[in-house]
Amino acid sequence: MDIHQNTDKKRISAIARFLFLSRWLQLPLYLGLVLAQCIYVFHFWVELTDLMGAIMGDKDALQHILHSVSPEDDDAPLKITETAIMLVVLGLIDVVMISNLLIMVIIGGYETFVSRMNLQGHPDQPEWLSHVNASVLKIKLATAIIGISSIHLLKTFINASAYDEKTLIAQTAIHITFLLSAVAIAYTDRLMASTLQSRTESGH
Repeated sequence: MDIHQNTDKKRISAIARFLFLSRWLQLPLYLGLVLAQCIYVFHFWVELTDLMGAIMGDKDALQHILHSVSPEDDDAPLKITETAIMLVVLGLIDVVMISNLLIMVIIGGYETFVSRMNLQGHPDQPEWLSHVNASVLKIKLATAIIGISSIHLLKTFINASAYDEKTLIAQTAIHITFLLSAVAIAYTDRLMASTLQSRTESGH
């Protein structure tokens, strides 16, 4: 009887070990996100170079900037304006925020779901990584998405003349939806934490 029980335990242990090792299948996904990060870095420098070229009088760079700001306005005068500079800078900030989101997903996701990085005591360890878990990661991702949505909405409002009323209303509604979703996630996690704490206290 004991032999059969030990055999079953070993079999379950082997299956559990195999399933646990399957977490490494996520590694190629995080490596792919690193490549996406490289693409965003390249895109950032292309946009920044075009902006600098437009300011210095490069007509091709200026045309590219104006087309990216107002793609449907072909009759726009070929000159850089404060609004165009502001929209390009907001676009650069948008790229940086998306890049930050990628970093949180790559590092936080790897630390939470794949393997510990053992960065304790490292001078460059991100402050949020010391207490990261699936719940904290969800809230931070929701906050980052709201920030990205805010930048997109600000770009739309600054260049509102290039959009119709339905587009403005739709983008505003989407942003509000993101806000409500983040509040709901934070509230749900707070309820779960309170319930867990109550059960722990009642167990003592």
